[in-house]
Amino acid sequence: MAIDLKLTGGTVHLPSGPVATDVGISGGRIVAIGDVGDAGRTIDCTGLDVLPGVIDTQVHFREPGMVHKEDLESGSRAAVMGGVTAVFEMPNTKPNTDSAEAIEDKLTRARHRMWCDHAFYVGATTHNAASLAELEKLPGTAGVKIFMGASTGDLLVSDDAVLAQVLASGHRRVAIHAEDEPRMQARQGERVPGDASSHPVWRDDESAILATRRILALARAARRRIHVLHVTTPAELELLGQNKDIATCEVTPQHLTLAGEEAYPRLGTLAQMNPPIRSGAHRDGLWHWLRQGVPDVIGSDHAPHTLEEKAKPYPDSPSGMPGVQTLLPLLLDHVANGRLTMPRLIDLTSAGAQRIFGIVGKGRIAVGYDADFSIVDLKARWTVDDSWMQSRSNWSPFTGMTLTGQPVGTIVRGSVAMWDGELGEAATGEPVRFESVLYG
Repeated sequence: MAIDLKLTGGTVHLPSGPVATDVGISGGRIVAIGDVGDAGRTIDCTGLDVLPGVIDTQVHFREPGMVHKEDLESGSRAAVMGGVTAVFEMPNTKPNTDSAEAIEDKLTRARHRMWCDHAFYVGATTHNAASLAELEKLPGTAGVKIFMGASTGDLLVSDDAVLAQVLASGHRRVAIHAEDEPRMQARQGERVPGDASSHPVWRDDESAILATRRILALARAARRRIHVLHVTTPAELELLGQNKDIATCEVTPQHLTLAGEEAYPRLGTLAQMNPPIRSGAHRDGLWHWLRQGVPDVIGSDHAPHTLEEKAKPYPDSPSGMPGVQTLLPLLLDHVANGRLTMPRLIDLTSAGAQRIFGIVGKGRIAVGYDADFSIVDLKARWTVDDSWMQSRSNWSPFTGMTLTGQPVGTIVRGSVAMWDGELGEAATGEPVRFESVLYG
């Protein structure tokens, strides 16, 4: 078999562990590991580690309707610059992604513009609950997303009766933003004008744990698998650990890295997101449960706003921060500092996503799988700078942070999307394939 591309000289992280070996690629898939032979193109990975392609299962790329702060091209450009090979994009755009027509529109917009592979969530509403079983079967659809608490956009399903109807319609795992809307409405008086540090006081621990308890009970009654996004409290992870038969969950690099005591005085509204950045004790508690194996994936919850928008005084400032480009660098730094192992990083960023969402052909380096690779220099020491950011928002809460470990190359189905800080020749992203869509 003719080999299109050979990766040589690197440490390749196979399912069995890291091995110094070569990888041969043909037709966008891995066709040989080991003695590859000659190839049309060879990339020297000496001194580098070749990881399975990172899959970011929660991004907001803002197209259509809010493209002044992000679009599918710029968001995916940021993704590949940070070593991410595939993304799941969220439905709170303008208009909402809540119909077959809206999904098709996003897929059309993405074609020949997105640098990484992609799938789009369909948002649950009171109006489309009955049709979700059909919508979740559409090619290129990551599944259904429920906002139990209002966030950016106007998708909100907070009533238990409608939540039960949504969960009864379909079979795929449903992604959940679990904050309790009635409690947050009742606690709006806890917000202190001009003080973003009151954000986690308003959207408190109980708002999160109450919503998580509710959705677990409803999911169990409906016999429907759920995936709880961006978990911020140790109590939620403890609870979710007791319900792994029906629930998986995600944590974010932001909540694993930032602590409110330091972040709000330094960053102000730039640290404002939903659910909030909480205390250092919360952050340490997330790490405890991560070491216990409870979180299944890490997603960036990339949710950019312009600096002008974020400069509005709290609480008029919007919630959300960029994150897709810094997801892998932050985790590599946690590996360098002994907080995370490389096998656990791989599970959280590639194998875990494949396992819980039933992704076809991704999540590991093995013959027959898509040739997706995140190639990193584990020893590189560098400082995050705004000039490196590709998002239209053009800022990061991690600007100025010195990290150890850096993405060097991003290969998507055999196509070099980024190498050594330079983009590839063309955007070649394609829709992610799912077992439940292909085979029912």
